[in-house]
Amino acid sequence: MGRAHTNGYRTLAYMAWPPPLMPELIALAGRDGARTREAAERFGFDSAFEDWHLLVADERVELFDNVGPNALHAEPTIAAAENGKHVICEKPLGRDAHESYEIWQRVAATGVTHMTAFNYRFVPAIRLAHELIAAGELGEIRHFRARYLQSGGLDEEVLTWRFDRAQAGSGALGDLGSHIIDLARYLVGEPAAVSALTRTFVTDRAGHVVDVDDAFQAVVEFAAGATGTLEASRLAPGRRNQLALEINGSRGSLAFDLERLNELQLAAGGSRFPSFRRVLVTEPEHPFMSFWWPPGHVIGWEHTFVHELHHLLSAIAGEGSVRPDGADFEDGYRAAAVCDAILSSAASGRREPIAYEAA
Repeated sequence: MGRAHTNGYRTLAYMAWPPPLMPELIALAGRDGARTREAAERFGFDSAFEDWHLLVADERVELFDNVGPNALHAEPTIAAAENGKHVICEKPLGRDAHESYEIWQRVAATGVTHMTAFNYRFVPAIRLAHELIAAGELGEIRHFRARYLQSGGLDEEVLTWRFDRAQAGSGALGDLGSHIIDLARYLVGEPAAVSALTRTFVTDRAGHVVDVDDAFQAVVEFAAGATGTLEASRLAPGRRNQLALEINGSRGSLAFDLERLNELQLAAGGSRFPSFRRVLVTEPEHPFMSFWWPPGHVIGWEHTFVHELHHLLSAIAGEGSVRPDGADFEDGYRAAAVCDAILSSAASGRREPIAYEAA
């Protein structure tokens, strides 16, 4: 994520011309001093710190970008905001809804601009899907289906912080599921209740007990009346990074697969019983394409961060706001509340309503 975000800042400075604000790479922090200094030199940061406290106190820094492990989301992000810095934090915002709510409330109280880094909102095909739904092209939304499958957990000797509840909060649910939960909220609206199950298939990694989920499935009821399913796994052989979704409405449907990032499958318009057709989302009128290449020339995953960070800098510059197209810390908290409801349902075996704390 550090590389992805840094590339985004550097690229938007000359591709999204003129940028709303010109980003300057001032400082980064990491626990390994030698690696941190090497990264600073490699990517063009002026300074490198081994202590994040020095970074958030640095008067030169105006925007703090937190791409650390989940256990380091709350304290540094809050400290940066209370030092007057705008903040962006990788997802999930916190390890659970309680921590996410505290981050949101304490940061919001400072008045700085804040953003949760749900970068898939900034895929051109996803943004086009949002525009089509908002325009009523699909009619009344009835079904939402999404899955996020990876294979990175197949090696049972791999042990990272992502397999430790104290550091991660949850497993595939927070790591992958938070993305499709956010997209469900962005595209369809607020979930009202969930019925879910989770599984940990590999219970021992390199001699350590695993206490987070490897996979989850959930049935979702949306407040507006639609139904949905959510699924994520880190143990899906052959799936390197597949985020796929389908939305069915009374007048049409759409489908998206991250492994074909530049395409949107659309069945809408004209016929009462439309068939799916491929839309290559690279035309000048499509979202974000003014930054890039002639029609038909595709973009990649790394460009979603350019779009996301351009949106954030625009909000900081007073050219619009983070919401509704970006996710602020309230959105990060609400995604975490859905994650918590899924865990509660899996533990209780019951349908769990989703309750949000007040602003």
